[in-house]
Amino acid sequence: MLILAIDTALEACAAAVLDTDAGRLLAQEQLLMKRGHAEALMPMIARVMQSADLAFTALDRIAVTVGPGSFTGLRVGISAARGLALAAGRPAVGLTTLSAYAATIVGQSKSSPVMSAIDARHDHVYFQIVSGDGSQLVRPRVASIDEAIAASQFGAPHLVGNAAKILADRWPKDIEPPIAIDMQAAPDIGWVAWLGAAADPETNPARPFYLKAPDAKPAATPPLAAQAATS
Repeated sequence: MLILAIDTALEACAAAVLDTDAGRLLAQEQLLMKRGHAEALMPMIARVMQSADLAFTALDRIAVTVGPGSFTGLRVGISAARGLALAAGRPAVGLTTLSAYAATIVGQSKSSPVMSAIDARHDHVYFQIVSGDGSQLVRPRVASIDEAIAASQFGAPHLVGNAAKILADRWPKDIEPPIAIDMQAAPDIGWVAWLGAAADPETNPARPFYLKAPDAKPAATPPLAAQAATS
């Protein structure tokens, strides 16, 4: 199976092509960035596909991270995945950013629980907790940092994600500390591809996975409408 994986959910733009039969990535590229995903993604995908020496019609599916993450970044990646899937006549599958973070650790066959966490700002995090074998202990949710730490009741966890250090710095001294702290700006694009290969397109659609509403909210009265009403 040939998988094109895309990630623009957080502070990176990444793409990779996985050949599951060969058990390896044929090509991959990642650029760390806070902005500019829209301009960087399609040229990056073109370079990765050229490096893998594949036409888009040779792909079996396209995998993309669907959140939690930046609302703008998610729209860029998901739109690209859907568009390419439609043009190539292939399915697009969506993977949560939290599961992609956790997969890196679960894949190491460690027994400790894995707590993946993403900075949601305003003293909150998106997080989930899975066991060492990947089974779910705490479903993805958004919570205050203190609430997230309180939810970790399954033994000393392995923290991973761009909020791993944020949690570690607030960890109470009377609770068993994390066994490891993996600060990562974005998930490993290779694991996004492997998760995409295993996902069922019917139950893992390429659509945004939001755990909270956007910080920016539209004005109650649009400016132009307000001007028209007073003119």
